[in-house]
Amino acid sequence: MKKQPICRTALFMPASSERAVEKGPQLPADAIILDLEDSVATGQKQQARDAAIKAFRTLDYNYRLRALRINDAGTEWHTADVAAAASCQPDVIVLPKVDSEIDIARFCALASREESLRNTSVWAMLESPMAVLNVNRIAQSKSDYPALSALLVGNNDIARVAKMPDQSDRTYLIPWLMNIVAAARSNDLMLLDGVYNEFADLQGLRDECEQARLMGMDGKLTIHPTQLSIANTAFSPAQEALARARVIVDRFSEPGNEEKGAISIDGRMVERLHLNIARELLDRAVRLSERD
Repeated sequence: MKKQPICRTALFMPASSERAVEKGPQLPADAIILDLEDSVATGQKQQARDAAIKAFRTLDYNYRLRALRINDAGTEWHTADVAAAASCQPDVIVLPKVDSEIDIARFCALASREESLRNTSVWAMLESPMAVLNVNRIAQSKSDYPALSALLVGNNDIARVAKMPDQSDRTYLIPWLMNIVAAARSNDLMLLDGVYNEFADLQGLRDECEQARLMGMDGKLTIHPTQLSIANTAFSPAQEALARARVIVDRFSEPGNEEKGAISIDGRMVERLHLNIARELLDRAVRLSERD
């Protein structure tokens, strides 16, 4: 089975900005999302499409996933955006404002008409209370539409529509976020936390990344290059965790332990479940070191 790409950071960049587009392939983001949606003014949509097509055809993004956020199906720009995606063949299409599994089905049906998009992954952005209520059905649609590979948290829009207070600790939003985590994990989907708006507040970003990591998320959506180092570090294996993982793997490899279901390490019972987690962590570290 093909391993899912590691994505600790996905950076939104307006496709209408020539400077941003050219800078993307040099930035330490795991995914560069050229945006045709919110960050692009109405009169610049075609310019943004043309720039995205040129960038994905000509620039070397190396290990970085090339993602394109299109406008949603309810807009006049959607069809042209899909055609632009078919022309430049991004690795990922970011589908905004996904409220139900119907949105996934509708888009995948449209994309299936384009031969060049049949191997393109779809990342679904959840940006409303309705999306949170329907998240399990959205995630389960992966069984019918394997292109769906990730859920993205649109925390700003969810909180705004729900009329939640804008609090840095996200107290009232956390139960909603945990529903999304459960749906993603139940359906083997990558999950990226939403953006942190105060890009100059690096400690606040660090705290929110740590919160998201502890909740079980895989990475962070970002809006500024200064956020990348902190987010990459937060979602990379810590040295202490890697050291513990190596001990677990080594101890289970010792004569007499190879077939045991559980062993004692430093006064703690460690099961084969923990061995699998340790191996996954070490594999993630190796893959990231090869990338760096």
